[in-house]
Amino acid sequence: SGVIRYHLVAEEWDIYMPDNSQATWKFYKGLLMTRLDDKFHVDLHVQADTAFLHEQRLWELRGRVKVRNVEGTVFLTEQLWWDLNKHEMWNHTDMTIISPERTLRGTEFRSNEQMTRYSVANSVGDFPVSDTDEATPETPTNGTPPDSASAEPVFSPMAPAPDKRQFVKTK
Repeated sequence: SGVIRYHLVAEEWDIYMPDNSQATWKFYKGLLMTRLDDKFHVDLHVQADTAFLHEQRLWELRGRVKVRNVEGTVFLTEQLWWDLNKHEMWNHTDMTIISPERTLRGTEFRSNEQMTRYSVANSVGDFPVSDTDEATPETPTNGTPPDSASAEPVFSPMAPAPDKRQFVKTK
């Protein structure tokens, strides 16, 4: 189309073309790629220790793979696949996703090409949670305190408020 969409930086860029087939681009010494939107703003940063572009349609990124989307979320993994025809990315290895709100780790990652809508299976994460009035357990109507072995503690209105930031692990 003549429109600049990608900026590639590599120390070495090999092109392998077997008999009568599509070329495979090989970046054995690493790759730094930025993708540009229609207004030439960077919307994706991709970095990998090793990369391959198979038949001009399927990226295979290996090594320390780091992707940062337009929202600033960082994705870290050891292997990532990117299908340019289907406009999706995926992997079957460990993935760490770091955003300002949370850190998420898991496997079986799948995402859209912009890395803004994604799913992670077998996930574990840390993120802050705020206490709300609705989440505070109530004292029973008969005036007796709840059984301490079976209920969460009740906070007295006169007691100092608990820390509003709690970190919850999900699995």
